[in-house]
Amino acid sequence: MKIAFIVYERMNALDFIGVYDPLSRLQSMGFLPDLEWEVCGLRREIPGEKGMLFEVTRVAESLAAYDVIVVPGGPGSRSLLHNEKFITWLRTATLIPLKVSVGSGSLLLGQAGFLIGRRATSHPHAFLELEPFCARVDDARIVDEGEVVTARGVTAAIDLGLHLVRRLAGDEARSRIARQMDYPYADLTDYQ
Repeated sequence: MKIAFIVYERMNALDFIGVYDPLSRLQSMGFLPDLEWEVCGLRREIPGEKGMLFEVTRVAESLAAYDVIVVPGGPGSRSLLHNEKFITWLRTATLIPLKVSVGSGSLLLGQAGFLIGRRATSHPHAFLELEPFCARVDDARIVDEGEVVTARGVTAAIDLGLHLVRRLAGDEARSRIARQMDYPYADLTDYQ
């Protein structure tokens, strides 16, 4: 299984890290030993919202070879809504099985056409912006529509990561990874 973590200028670092941490433990804890991931973007180095610098391991390459893409949110998401190069690149993930976003990253999934006919969520500050892209905006922590999973604001990134762990490797993996992370909300089961 291969995961593409999408990065872009002025994204929220916790949106990225919150999902990355539990998913990467699938490999390090032996649940999915063949799990691979790349940090994907349109430039080699990308500054996040508060200056943290992300090093891209796959620059401007098609996303079609991945099984999962993860799109974080942050203030930079809005400027990318009308960036044809970025949206065209994101659309190379059209046929992959699972597209995921945190916060306003759902706006980018929407602009790429991935939310048509689906429920979705985002950071509450982006609910109105999200409406034109989906069938319904849900005020929920996580909305799982099968091929597309969206999560609310920044702190929902960890919940999303653990939700994806459950989807990819089952309840036991989710429970053990949550315990290793010392996550106090490990018994939450229904986010929708």
